[in-house]
Amino acid sequence: MTLTEDRSATEARPEARTAMIVSQLRTSGVNEHWVLNAMAAVAREDFVPAAMRDAAYIDRAIPLGNGRFLAAPLFHGKLLAEAAPSENDKVLLVGESNGYLAALLRPLVGSLTVIDPTEAAGFAGEGGYSLLVIDGAIEELPASLAAQVAEGGRVVTGVLVRGVARLASGVKAAGAVSLLPLIEMGIPALPEFAAPKNWSF
Repeated sequence: MTLTEDRSATEARPEARTAMIVSQLRTSGVNEHWVLNAMAAVAREDFVPAAMRDAAYIDRAIPLGNGRFLAAPLFHGKLLAEAAPSENDKVLLVGESNGYLAALLRPLVGSLTVIDPTEAAGFAGEGGYSLLVIDGAIEELPASLAAQVAEGGRVVTGVLVRGVARLASGVKAAGAVSLLPLIEMGIPALPEFAAPKNWSF
């Protein structure tokens, strides 16, 4: 079977995507129609290795190789709902340029710039972003990345506090971003955003 034939066969079975929406998103409080419509329109199976396509809609992260993961659907649903992106937003996404979250965001926003997590610490873009989205859990937000967010701009990400991952959001005010943890959930950690380790004796 060719890749084209395999993809068509998967697309002919939308019940997995419907089940994701009904049993994972709606039952966990993700009921915004625009979020559900966005996630119904994007095939998660197109963003995982061929061997994992049958597991694309499970309620846990899927390994993509090289230490990367596709987060569980619930994280992306909650993240989108919290971010509330609009066509007026200039968005900076830290994630995969050809990844699932980028595919969800592109039709919803005015402009989208995507950078790899490995580029985030030293990223020197044009700035003025009204929304910063990070596809994973971080321990520390680099000052250089926070500087890209416009005053009053929003930040939505996962955060790791003492090993526990939570969805978090914040607003840039007086030049600083403060993140408020919202809900505990499984979110793949991004090692590029680990906090410096302190020596202990």
